[in-house]
Amino acid sequence: MTPARAPDVPDDPLPHVVLGALDATIGDDQRWSTWSSVQKGQRGPEPRPDWVVTAYAAVDTELGVLKTGKEADVLVVERAVPDDPAQRSVLAAKRYRGLDHRSFRRDTLYTEDRRVRRTRDRRALDRKSAYGREVAAGQWAAAEFAALGELWSAGVPVPYPVQIDGTEILMEFVGTSDEGVHEAAPRLARTRPDPDLLASWWDQLRDAMAVLARLGYAHGDLSPYNVLADDDRLVIIDLPQVVDLVANPFGTELLLRDCRTMAAWFTGRGLDADADELFAALLAQAW
Repeated sequence: MTPARAPDVPDDPLPHVVLGALDATIGDDQRWSTWSSVQKGQRGPEPRPDWVVTAYAAVDTELGVLKTGKEADVLVVERAVPDDPAQRSVLAAKRYRGLDHRSFRRDTLYTEDRRVRRTRDRRALDRKSAYGREVAAGQWAAAEFAALGELWSAGVPVPYPVQIDGTEILMEFVGTSDEGVHEAAPRLARTRPDPDLLASWWDQLRDAMAVLARLGYAHGDLSPYNVLADDDRLVIIDLPQVVDLVANPFGTELLLRDCRTMAAWFTGRGLDADADELFAALLAQAW
C-alpha cells in the first residue's frame, strides 16, 4: 500500500465515525480510502451500486494478489469503515505497470485511434522513454476505466468501476466473499458447463458483444481468459484495448478475431457456434 495518511478534514464538522477513524491504527498493508482524493470524473457512473463505500473514514486493506500479468497486477482490497459492518465491500484493484515492467509490443495495434494532447507526452511515448512508459500506463488505465463506465451504463456485463487514481483502477470484485474467504469467479476457460448452461452463456456473450458493436466498439482481445463465469452469469473483463470499429483501421479485423476465438471455444465444448454468422450480425448492428 501507499504510505498511510489520514484523510483531509473538510471545513464542515465530521461525523463521529470519521473522527474516530482518524485515530485508527493503519498497518503496512493498509491506507486511508482514496475516495476523497479523486475527482468526480474519476469516480464510477451513477446510479452507484449500494455496496460502494464512499465514507472518508474507510480504510483500504490489501487481502492478497488475485492475478499478476505483463501489463498489470490485480489485488483483492477490502474497503471498510472500522467497526461498521454495514460499510464494507471487497474490490479488485488493478494496478498498471510502469517504467520497464510493461510490454508494449502490441500497443500500436490498439492505440491507432487514440490521441495524446501534450506534445511532450507524445514524444515520450514515441521514444518509449521512462516517462513515456509512465504516460502509457496512465493512458491504458484511463482507457479501461472509461470503457468500463460506458459499458456498465449501457448494460454490458462488466465489473462496476468504482474509481481511478493514477494507474490504479478499483472495481467490483466478481466472485464470492464469505466469512473472510474471497474466491474470484473462474475464467470461462476453466469451466466445464453442461449443455444448457453452455447455450445460455453463448446467448449472453452474443448479447454483450452486440451492445459493444452498437456502441461502435470491439473488445479487441476477447478470449475465454477474459470472461468470468460468475455462476450462471458471464462477466467480461480486461478492457483497456477496446477499439473503435470506425476510427481504428484494425477494428473489424480485431472484431473478427474476437468472434473466431470465442466461437472456437464454444464449439470445442459441443455447441454449434458460427463465428462468421456472429461477425456478420455484429457488423450489421455496428453500422
